[in-house]
Amino acid sequence: MDTARFFELATESFEVLGVLSMVLGFLLAFVLAARTWKRTGDGGRAFKMLRQSLGGAILFGLELLVAADIVKTVTSTPSLTDAAILGLIVLIRTVLSMSIEIEIDGVAPWKKAFATGPQVLAQAARQSGSQTSSQDR
Repeated sequence: MDTARFFELATESFEVLGVLSMVLGFLLAFVLAARTWKRTGDGGRAFKMLRQSLGGAILFGLELLVAADIVKTVTSTPSLTDAAILGLIVLIRTVLSMSIEIEIDGVAPWKKAFATGPQVLAQAARQSGSQTSSQDR
């Protein structure tokens, strides 16, 4: 097998895996939501499960599709047009990924540290304080 055919197969494999992960993730998300609804009887919790699992599947699929585009562009004959198209595709998919992640987590990725950072520091301080007081005894 020549190199060009190998990279062509790699690109096609990433594309198929990306779409397949989104389709299977879609189905799995509905199964998980239905199980959650049946187990808890809470429609809100089931809907949240559906959004989180479906969003995760879409994010994973987008990452695989970006990988396919990168392999396709890197292995093709270099041209400014191909690089611009790749940049535009990556930009669009990055914006999509970030907006989906914000929808899932409810906070922007760059603000996640601000939202959880003080809690982590307070917990570490409490643990450190409890260890110090037990050593003093």
